[in-house]
Amino acid sequence: MKQFFALTAAPLLALTLLASEADAQQFSKRKQYNSVGVSLNAMNYFGDITPKPSIPSFRAGATRPNIGLTFTRRFLPRVSARASLSYGRITGSDEKAADQNDQDAKYRYNRNMNFRNDILEFAAVGIFDLVENRNNYIKRPDFVPYLFGGVGVIHHNPKGEITDSSNPNAGAIVALQPLKTEGQSSGYALTQFVIPFGAGARYKLNKSFDIGLELGFRKTFTDYLDDVSTNYVANVNQLNGSNAQYFGWYATKELQGTYTEAQQGGGQRGKSNEKDWYTTLGISLNYVLAPRVRNPKFR
Repeated sequence: MKQFFALTAAPLLALTLLASEADAQQFSKRKQYNSVGVSLNAMNYFGDITPKPSIPSFRAGATRPNIGLTFTRRFLPRVSARASLSYGRITGSDEKAADQNDQDAKYRYNRNMNFRNDILEFAAVGIFDLVENRNNYIKRPDFVPYLFGGVGVIHHNPKGEITDSSNPNAGAIVALQPLKTEGQSSGYALTQFVIPFGAGARYKLNKSFDIGLELGFRKTFTDYLDDVSTNYVANVNQLNGSNAQYFGWYATKELQGTYTEAQQGGGQRGKSNEKDWYTTLGISLNYVLAPRVRNPKFR
């Protein structure tokens, strides 16, 4: 985790130092410009319902689309600020990701959880170009790698599918947060802060358009993107309603009229010492809004 925090802090620190030298850069306002863009991304998540309960582990089959809109303002030869609005989905399934032969994590296969979560994100980031542009937008470099980092806020709402064919609600998609599947006294927040950071590169197609490739990470402050974090409740009667009992207990592989040892003792359901993450990898198309040039007035 420390490496990820370092990666987050490094671009932010670089942007702060550069911004403090704005006057020294002597970058004319006539060379500043704006751009708008659209992006299409592949979205994945790291959490409890992945092949391994660790950040580097993800299942390619769980990849889902993410789309976004951006507005970018260039301030300095290397520094821009970008606001973005994006929408995408993350998913996970123990049946498809967990290994029943993994003795150290067999509880994850027995847990048999699944989820999908549609995430709406607004973010503001600083962008630090590794190649500077002291010219106007027309003479900008053809190829520019960059780093970015900032802050964002998301709204999410994890849902699960009842997959037991014998359940009268089989096939239903159910919002999980209101069910309090781990016996929480109050539900977790569906609006959360995130820290977006990553790297990318853009290529100049012509004077008005850039195409880009970008990999972004989202450090979150919740372990409930997948509705799994801590322990089972010790008694199924602590769960209120049939849906809460299904997702909190009855979805397990080893039900068959009995309950797993983990359930009976209020044992491990998730891994609460690591928060959930998600990533985006995709392409973007940006259109430069040509700045208006004011001609000098003659009297």
